Parts: sequence; C-alpha cells; structure tokens
Amino acid sequence: MTFTDRLTRLPRPFDPAEGEEARAALPDLTGPLSDLLAGAGGCSPFLKSLILQEAGWLRDALDAPEAALETLFAGLKDVPPDRLGPALREAKRRVALLTGLADLAGVWPLEEVTGRLTDFADLACDLALKSSIGAEIRRGKLPGMSEKDIATGAGMVVLAMGKMGAHELNYSSDVDLICLFDETRFERDDFHEARASFVRATRKMSALLSDRTAEGYVFRTDLRLRPDSGVTPVCMAMAAAETYYESLGRTWERAAYIKARACAGDIAAGDRFLATLTPFVWRKHLDFAAIEDAHNMRLAIREHKGLGGHLCLEGHNMKLGRGGIREIEFFTQTRQLIAGGRDTDLRVRGTVPGLARLAEKGWIPESAAETLTRHYRFHREVEHRVQMLRDAQTHLLPNSAEEFDRLAAFMGRDTGDLRADLEARLTEVHDLIEGFFAQDTGAEECPVPDTLDGDVIARWPSYPALRSARAVEIFNRLKPDILARLARTTEPNEALLAFDGFLSGLPAGVQVFSLFEANPQLIDLLVDIVGTAPVLAQYLSRNAGVFDAVIAGDFFADWPGRAALEEELAARLAREADYERALDATRRWHKEWHFRIGVHHLRGLIDADQAGQQYADLAGAVISAVWPRVIDQFSEKHGRPPGRGAVVVGMGSLGAERLNAGSDLDLIVIYDTGEAEGSDGRRPLASRPYYARLTQAMITALTARMAEGRLYEVDMRLRPSGNQGPVATSWPSFENYQQNEAWTWEHLALTRARVITGDAGLAADVETFRSSLIAEKSAPAPALASVKEMRARVAEAKPSDGPWDAKLGPGRLLDLELVAQAGNLMAGQAARDVASGFAGGVAIGWLSDADSAALTRAYALCWRVQMVSRLISDKTLAPDRIGEGGAAFLLRETSEETLSMLEERLNMACTAAAEVIDAHLDRIPGEG
Repeated sequence: MTFTDRLTRLPRPFDPAEGEEARAALPDLTGPLSDLLAGAGGCSPFLKSLILQEAGWLRDALDAPEAALETLFAGLKDVPPDRLGPALREAKRRVALLTGLADLAGVWPLEEVTGRLTDFADLACDLALKSSIGAEIRRGKLPGMSEKDIATGAGMVVLAMGKMGAHELNYSSDVDLICLFDETRFERDDFHEARASFVRATRKMSALLSDRTAEGYVFRTDLRLRPDSGVTPVCMAMAAAETYYESLGRTWERAAYIKARACAGDIAAGDRFLATLTPFVWRKHLDFAAIEDAHNMRLAIREHKGLGGHLCLEGHNMKLGRGGIREIEFFTQTRQLIAGGRDTDLRVRGTVPGLARLAEKGWIPESAAETLTRHYRFHREVEHRVQMLRDAQTHLLPNSAEEFDRLAAFMGRDTGDLRADLEARLTEVHDLIEGFFAQDTGAEECPVPDTLDGDVIARWPSYPALRSARAVEIFNRLKPDILARLARTTEPNEALLAFDGFLSGLPAGVQVFSLFEANPQLIDLLVDIVGTAPVLAQYLSRNAGVFDAVIAGDFFADWPGRAALEEELAARLAREADYERALDATRRWHKEWHFRIGVHHLRGLIDADQAGQQYADLAGAVISAVWPRVIDQFSEKHGRPPGRGAVVVGMGSLGAERLNAGSDLDLIVIYDTGEAEGSDGRRPLASRPYYARLTQAMITALTARMAEGRLYEVDMRLRPSGNQGPVATSWPSFENYQQNEAWTWEHLALTRARVITGDAGLAADVETFRSSLIAEKSAPAPALASVKEMRARVAEAKPSDGPWDAKLGPGRLLDLELVAQAGNLMAGQAARDVASGFAGGVAIGWLSDADSAALTRAYALCWRVQMVSRLISDKTLAPDRIGEGGAAFLLRETSEETLSMLEERLNMACTAAAEVIDAHLDRIPGEG
C-alpha cells in the first residue's frame, strides 16, 4: 500500500465543519491533498498551515517520502552559509510535515518517525556548526586552522544528549547539546584564543538553530547539560570536561551519558572522548546505589514541578508526571547503570532497545519489558498528538472536555475510551516502577576560686624557661594576666597543671614570653589548649615557634587544599639552597600546619572527618615537596634516576586519606628502569641499589631528628615480602609479586594504596594495575579467610586497652577498616574509603543495608573518639585523666551529653558491629 493510499487512515476532525473549512482554503487542491486538509488539517490548525504552505513540495513528496527526505537533506549540504538559516527553517517545516503525516497515517513506526526527526537534527547541527566554524577560520580567529579543517569542525564536536542522542526526538523536541573541542590540536599558547573562538562559534550555531524569524525556527537548543553549566563556557576543552566527570560527576550525569552520541563536527574526537568516560558511566561493580539516586531524582522532579498527588488526567504531564515517559526512562537507565559495568551488552542508547536488552539478559522480567515498551510507545504517540495540535513543546494533556474531545478525534478514538486507556496505562506504569524503586531502596564565666595551687606556682622559677633575668622580667609582667585567665577556666587547677606542663617543657622563655606580651590573644589560645589538650600543650612547649603562624593573619582561614600547600612549600624550599636547611624548613612549615589543624579541630572549626583529610593533605604535600629535593640531592653524586623513575605510594590510613594527629606513614616505593641498567652520575649505581639507596634517603629525610625535630615516623613493612624484601621494588617485580606471590592480606592492603608523588606515567600505570588486580582478585573465600586470620593475630598481638580504646578490639576501628577492605576487594572496586567498602559489601550481597548501617555507625563514632584521643592525649582515653576541657571537647565532637552515656553508646555500637562481622566472616556472598 502506497503512502497516499494510507492517508485514508488519517483521523477525522472533531468538528466536521473544520474539515470543510480547511478543504475550502485551497479549493483547487484535489485527491490526497484535499483529503489531508479535510482530515489532519481540520484537526490541527498548525498542520493545516504547513500543508497550505508546502503544498507544491508535498504533492511530489507523497509519491516517495523517503526519497524526498534524502533529496532534501542532500540539497542542504550545498546551501551557501548566508542562506543556511532560511534553508534549514524551510527544511524543518517539510520534515515536520512529512513525518507528522507518516506518523498519523501509521505509515512509519515510532522508531522511524523519531529517527527521521533526529537525522535532520544531526544534519542541522553539523551544518550550523561548520558554517560558524568556517566564519571563524576565514576571519583568522582559529589559530593554525584552515578551510580544510572545516570538515572536522576544527576539532570541535557536538554531543547529542537525551532523546536526540538516543535517536528518539519527538515532534516538537528541543535538542540537548554539549559542545567540546579537542585542545590537543592547538599549541599551548593558542589555547585561550581557540577557546574564545569556539565559544563564539557555539553561540552562533545555537542562534542559527533556535532564533525565531519570520520563517520560524529550526530547533530550540539547550546547552545546560555541560559540566557545571552555571560557570563554564558553552564550549569546553575535552580535558577540562574529563577532569570534571572524574572528580565531580554525579549519578544523573552518568545516566545522561548512556544516551550521549557525537552528532556533529569532529565525530572521531567525540567518540574518543566518550570512550574515556566509560569508567565514569559504567562502574565495574554492581552499582545498586544508582537506584536511590534515581529515586531521589524522581522525587525531586515531582516536588519541583508539583507533579505529586493523585492522578488527574486534566493537564497531566505525559513526560514527567506519574506513570509518564520519564518514569520508564529512569527505570531503564537505572537498571543499565546497575549492571552495565559488567555486562557491555546493556550499553545501548534507546529506551525500547534498552528494555529489550535488559529482559534478554535477565536483568528485568520479560513481562515488565513488554508492559513498559507497550506503554512507552503509546505515551510517545500521545505526546506527538498533543504537540501536533499546535506547534508547542508541551507534554500536557488537555485541561477541558472540549480539548479532550479534539485530542480523541485526532487519535481516532472515542473520548471515554481514550480517557480510560490513559488512566489504566499511567497507573500500571506507576505501580510497576514505584514497586521497583521501593523494593531496592563566648563562654559563660565560672566562679573564680580564691586561690590556685601555690605549690605548683612556686616551682616555676626552677624551670629552664625562667633561668635568665630577661625571661623572668617579661614573665613577671605576664604572670598576673596568665593566672587570672587560668582562674577563670572551668577547672582552674587542672588548667594550672596543664600550663605547668607547657612551661616546664620550654627550653627558653624570652622569645615566647615576648611573643605573648605583644600578642595577648595568644594567651587565650594557650589557656584554651592547656585546659583541653595537654599533649598539644606539650607539643607547643617543644615547638613554640608555631605561634608565629597564629599571628600571620590567616591562621583561622579556610583550609586551602593539598595543591596550595604543595605550591607554598615548594616556594619555601626553592629559597633554601642547602639540603639540610631545606629539610629543616620543611619541618618548621609542617609543624605550623599540623598545629593549625589541631587548633581548628579543638575549637570546633572543623570536625573529625575534615581533620583526618587535612592531616592527609599535609602529609601528601610534604612527601610531594621533599621527594624531588631528595632526588636532586642524591643525583648530584649518583646521577638522575634511571628509566622512568619512581613513585611513592601511600598505604593504610595515608592511602585512604584518613590520618590523625599522631599517625605515622605507611609507604612503599616502586621504580621502573625500563631498559636502563643503571645511573650515569659521578658515582654511577646499578638500578636496584640506586633506588634502594634513594628510598633510604627519602626515609631519612622524613624521619631524621634534626634541629627542627622530625616530620613523620615511616613504616615500610607493607612493601612486597615485608621486611625481608628490598626497600624499593621494581615495577615488573611488583606486578609479578602481586599477581602470583602476594598473600590475600596484601591484596586487602592494596585496596587503600594511593600514589602520592612521582613519575606521572608510572603513577597512572600503578593505579590502573591496582584497579584491575583488585577486580581480578575479588574471590570472596580467600578474602574472608584472610580477614579472620588477621583479626585473630591483631587480637593476640594488640589486645584492647579498655572500653575507651576506639582503635583496638572487636567492632572497633581496625576491625571495621579490615571489613571495609574486604568489601572493596570482594566487590572488585578500587575505592579506598570505608564507606565504599561497606557499600561494596552490600552490592555483592554479603552485607545487608542494616548491616552496613550498623558498621557505619560504629566506625563514625570510633573515628571521632580516636581523633579526639590522639589530639588531647598520648594514651587511650580515660575519663579520670582527660579533665573537664577534654571531656567537653569529646562530648561536643560526638554529640553526647555525658561521658557515661557516650561510653554506653560506644560499647553498644561496637558490640553491634562485632556481631555483624562475626556473623558474616563465614558467609560467602552468593551462597545463601
């Protein structure tokens, strides 16, 4: 049956008189065109106007619609740039008219209708882009580009997102686009000029497509799906976009990239970019967390659009409302995100193909796929009819009975039958999908005592800080103020004893006392510290120079981040030509920042989690700055590192970026000599001894006690073969050892490994290998056996120090971190943090949500107690030793009212966590 024969299936108008009026508009039209005017034209004033406007073209197109569109598309490619806008608008009218009639008459199925509309959108974007890029090139605004580069958009690509990316454009869709350019095609000095040119070209392209003229518009364009659209340019460098998605990308952006497709410009570059995002979109493990994210998005959309509540057909949103198109898309994309990391067959763009593939692979029931597919097709048909009634980007059903009658006539349906069908379909979709988501689902002053303990005060003159007459003179001026402030503390004699500890540890007093006299606010800070954290006060007595940082002006500013710290320390070291002086400068700098973190935590400016991250940032900055200085010093005698060099890898808490005030550093060094056999310096060394001695030099730089103290204790026992192995490990040996010789506990430890500094290429290789090895070694049985063994060894070697020991004991920090490592390993995921480990355990069916919640509660509480403990004391917390200030700090950090209540809560949380662990160590995921 020909296209014209099928036109007899066109709907009749709601009011027959409208059909006759339409037919009378051009009485000389006969046959199919006359029928079109009487039918579709009578139903839709917009279609009527198009038929009348394009009658000549349409008469010929009806005989061979597919060929007509191909000819139309081919002709657009020869249109000169100054005529492209009008030509595209004329073509849009013709495409809209022909696809609309083919849809109404049932000549083309849904996929062909949406596919033809999308093909035209692709062509329009490509032509508009190349026209705009060509103008920039001819004006000399794109450095290094010529006319021949127009064919590839000079490195710019347009990514089609949403319905356009999936070839699912509707009759009145806008187009969601992300515009990027390949920065590698330009010299570094030309980057900014090129980016500005691409931004102009993008704006021109968008205007050419979306501006309304007397001839209409082509497509409404939306560029807001790009990364951080509120602050980024409309065309971004691919490298910047990739960095964003790697570090800040959210679940909704992952879902959006399921449908992403390069549609215009440099298609090859666009495909390469999309390939780099594969790990971002498709996680290696089963990502059931996507369910909650998608559910939250659904609820947010409903709340924002006011689409909740009882289903009412009048004005119902067929796209965003209950049981609508978006619900089906969310269902499909969420299931794809969950399993698509493991099953590449699920990585399809279209909604209907996605449902079919999910059913085929057993991820959803066949009946659910069939039901949703059937309703999705119907919903899209209704959406098209609503939009065809008048050229409007709407998804709303009519609000009046008369308009509902018109819609029903346009669909060839009885109004009552259509309403009943709509309500039944929307309800069934809602119930099915809702079931899916629901199933996975300034202090007040205290009374001043009459006296402080005179015996304590009487021994002060014997302290080293008060040996000189000058020190005594200054201190005597300060003494009344200090005593008055101590007397105003909650426990004056406790504060007095703590201050006594500070004073007794000072090796000299003149400089410190002079500093206090010039800056009285430091006395307040000192009293605050001695009254709360005696260990920090003792640290101050040995490192009083850190007070210099307090008066620098930005001591209480926000944390600058590791990158800023590295830059600051590097600049400081650059001023020190002597190696020893550079190391001492590092120690001074480190002490200032370490002290600052402790004070910020003590005063409640940051919490335990933030402090843990800041201590890790500080350690990372120190290692990153010291490592190249150690290499330079070592190279003066033995030559530069052979091959690619080495990387310093943080293990344990450093790798997980969770350090406390007293943490040491677990490190390993991996080097890659390539084909080099040794160094070429004045005293060359073979590769293995070179890197062993270089590593030892690094350890010394960090641990040696110098004039300014030491930086960190370093533990290298997590290297391959432990203390029996070489202090530095070659890259091939490391790979071989981990793959063929390592114990499972070493793979557990590797879940928290993180390259801190060193050769970027080797660092990338180490991280890639780490991720793949974890995925490869994820067998549950050996992981759980190793956890059981390690728990027993720790319990025997390091017994708990009582109920306030947050680190050791069943259900406490070491126990919980070990379980989290097992969760990450068994889930085959490269995450380093505890939360991801628990989530991984849930994802593989080892833990339940309730189990994960119990472990998380215990870990959060133990972490806070431990962070406070290591800051205020060098021993396990004891209520009778921490004083009123320490107790107040601990209770504030844990949001508890009394120490007894906190002790009970800590015991209950850890007991519950231990019970979860005990119950699951013999439970292999997937075996019941």
